[in-house]
Amino acid sequence: MNDGRPDHHDAELMLRVYELRREPVMREARNAINGQFWPRTADDVMAVTKPDHPLNAAWRQTTSYWEMVYSFARHGLVAPDFWVESNGEGLFLFAKVLPHLTRLRSDISPTLLRNTEWVVTQTEEGKRLVGYFGDRVSKVLAAR
Repeated sequence: MNDGRPDHHDAELMLRVYELRREPVMREARNAINGQFWPRTADDVMAVTKPDHPLNAAWRQTTSYWEMVYSFARHGLVAPDFWVESNGEGLFLFAKVLPHLTRLRSDISPTLLRNTEWVVTQTEEGKRLVGYFGDRVSKVLAAR
């Protein structure tokens, strides 16, 4: 278990996670979700979970990736706030779906994005970043 202080093991794992983010298919999926996915309703989110939706593969790839990444912090393998400082992008996606999370968990899965939610509620950096990203998402949606 990690005592909250980052060490070289955290840094090594951080670099590996960064390498995975740069993989071409992962980069394409992240770009699609970050740039094209702007849900206004729970139905908009539910739509991307359907196999025939154009963003379905990107949704599955990015959500499963960020859940894996945040599980390291949730389960004490890495120093949580240190970890979130360089892995905040998943919180941007979480901010997009947060207003609809209750319904999504009811209709899709009760464990949807639970590791991400842990980071948001249990780390100072996660709280700060989800607030920042939530404001950003609201502004983009208002302008559309």
